[in-house]
Amino acid sequence: MSFLSLLARNRLALAGLIVIGIVVLLALLTPWLPLKPPNVTDTSNRFQPIFSDGALLGTDHLGRDLLSRLMWGTRLSLAVGFAAALVAATLGAAIGIVAGYYGGRTDNIIMRGVDMLMAFPYILLALAIVAALGPGLLNALIAVAAVNIPFFARNIRGITVGIAHKEFVDAARLSGMSNTRIILSEILPNVIPVIVIAMSTTVGWMILETAGLSFLGLGSQPPVADLGSMLGEARSALITNPHTSVVPGVMILIIVMAINLLGDGVRDALDPRLKSGALNRPLPATMVARDRQPAPAQAEGILTLSDLQTQFHVKDKVYRAVGGVSLSVKPGECLGIIGESGSGKSVTALSVMGLVASPPGVIAGGSVRYQDQELIGAPYGTLRSLRGREVAYIFQDPLATLHPLYRVGDQLIEAIKCHRPIGRAEGRRKAIELLEAVRIPNASARIDDYPHEMSGGMRQRIGIAMALANDPEVIIADEPTTALDVTVQAQVLSLLDDLRRERGLAIVFITHDFGVVAQLCDRVAVMYAGRIVEEGATRAILDAPRHPYTARLMACVPELGGGKRRLEAIPGLPPVVSNLPEGCAFAERCTRVQGDCRKGEIPLENGVRCLHPVTYQEAPA
Repeated sequence: MSFLSLLARNRLALAGLIVIGIVVLLALLTPWLPLKPPNVTDTSNRFQPIFSDGALLGTDHLGRDLLSRLMWGTRLSLAVGFAAALVAATLGAAIGIVAGYYGGRTDNIIMRGVDMLMAFPYILLALAIVAALGPGLLNALIAVAAVNIPFFARNIRGITVGIAHKEFVDAARLSGMSNTRIILSEILPNVIPVIVIAMSTTVGWMILETAGLSFLGLGSQPPVADLGSMLGEARSALITNPHTSVVPGVMILIIVMAINLLGDGVRDALDPRLKSGALNRPLPATMVARDRQPAPAQAEGILTLSDLQTQFHVKDKVYRAVGGVSLSVKPGECLGIIGESGSGKSVTALSVMGLVASPPGVIAGGSVRYQDQELIGAPYGTLRSLRGREVAYIFQDPLATLHPLYRVGDQLIEAIKCHRPIGRAEGRRKAIELLEAVRIPNASARIDDYPHEMSGGMRQRIGIAMALANDPEVIIADEPTTALDVTVQAQVLSLLDDLRRERGLAIVFITHDFGVVAQLCDRVAVMYAGRIVEEGATRAILDAPRHPYTARLMACVPELGGGKRRLEAIPGLPPVVSNLPEGCAFAERCTRVQGDCRKGEIPLENGVRCLHPVTYQEAPA
C-alpha cells in the first residue's frame, strides 16, 4: 500500500490530515483572501459580536477585525511552530544519534549536558532564554527550539543504542564502511519514524509554547499578532466579551488536536512493518475469502485438510504460501511435514485453527475438518473452544511462547482455566502432574520457576506440557527441536513418541530434519513452494524417494561412517510464491526436467507430483 493509503485506513489520522490541511491551505492563501487589514484600528466599532455586519467573527478592543487577525495569526503561529520543531528535531536527533552510536565517554559527556538542560522546567528555561535575548518572535522561536532539543536527543539516543549493536550494523563495520556512512545509511533510516512522530507531536507543543510566550508579551510584538498574543490582548475582556478569547483559543485547540492525530497516523504509515500488516491488530481468526464453498468431504482421519490454500496479500502482490495442500492424520499416528524453509509448512499448520495473522493472511480455498466439523469459516467461538482443547500447538521457540514475567506453573494453570473451571489447589496439582509427565525433575519445586531459570530443553518440555494440559486429540509440533542440542532433541522426541502411544495422540510434526522423521513419524509429506510433492510411508520414502526434490534433500544429509559419499547440494533457490512458474515449481532446479514439466498442472498421483519420477537405482547414494 502507498503511504496515503495506509494513512487513510486510520480514520482519526485522516480526519487530522483533512483539518490541518484546510488550516494550512487557508493560512497560505491569507494574503490573497478578501480580508480587512489586520492591524487597522477602529475604536468606534470595538467589541463587535460574532456575525456582525462586515466582521464575521467580530472585533477586538481596538476595533480590529478578528477574522483577519485570526488568519494572519494562524499563519504566523504555524510558521513558528513548524520552524522550531524542525530545528529541534534536526539538532536533537543529531546529538542523540552521535551519543548512542559512539557510546562510552562521548555518550556520557553529551547526555550529562542534556540532563542538565532537562533539570530545568522547560517553560522557565524558555523564559530565561527570551529574557537574555530580548522579546521578539525570532527569539521566542530560538527559546522554544532550544528547550525541546533534549527531548529529541533523549528519545533518539535510546533508539540508537538498541540499533548500534545489531548484526546488520556490525556487518557494515566489517565491510569497511565509515562511521559517518553507517550513521547515514544504517542508523538514520531506522530512527526516521521516531523522529517524525516526535516532531509531529512537538509541533503542537511548540505552537502552545510559543503562544504562551506571546501571551506573556515575550513573543510577537504589537501590532503583529499570533494566536498567543491575541489571547493575551483579550484576557482583560474575557468576562464581558468572551468571543475575543474564544476565537484564537478554538483555533489553537483545532491545530494541536489535528497535528497530534495526524502524527500518530504518520508514525504507523512510515513503519515498513505496517505495509505487510505486521502492525495491524490481527483478527481473532484468519480471514476467509473462498470463491466457492467446498463440497462436504468425508473425513479420512481425525484431522483432514483438502486443497487448503492460504495467501498473504501485501500491497498489490499475492503470496500463495499454501497452494492446495491435502493431508490427513489418524488417531495415534504421527505425520511428518518436511521441506526447506519457506516451503509453507508452518503456514499450513497455523491455517488449521485460523491462527495465520490477518491482515495480511487470507484462507482463499479448501477445507479443514476436525473429525466431522468444518473449521474453515467456523465462528470464532467454535475455534476458540477447540484451540488448545482438541487441537494443541507446540511452537518452535519456547522462550518466546512462555511469558517471561509469570511462573511456569501459573501459565500451565491458565492454559487449563481457559477451557474449564478449576480451583487453585486442583490446578497446581494438575500442573505438577503435567510437569512429571514431560519428565521435569523435582516438578513440585520447578513449578514456581520463571522461564529464564530453565534451560532450553526444560522450556521446550514446558511447551509440551501446556499442549497436553487439556488432553487434546491432535498436537501440531512446529519444529520444536530445532534449537536444541542432539541429546535434548532425542529426549524430546522420545517423550513425544511415548505420549503418542500412551494417549493415542495424532501428531503433525513439522521439521526439516530427515533424522527426526525417521525416528518419530509413521508417514511423511514433502512440501515445496506451498504444495505437497511427495507423500507416503516414512520407510518407503526414506528407502526409495521418487520426487527429484525429495531425493536431493536426502542426498544433502551427511552420513556418519558411510564412506566417502560426496555431500550433495540443491542448486538455485526456491521460486517466489508471488510469481510461481507454470508447471512444476521445482523445474528450474531439477536435473530431470523435460519440456512437459513446464506446461500445465502436474497432479499428485500415486503419492508423487512428478511426470518423471526417480527410480530406486537413480536415487543419489
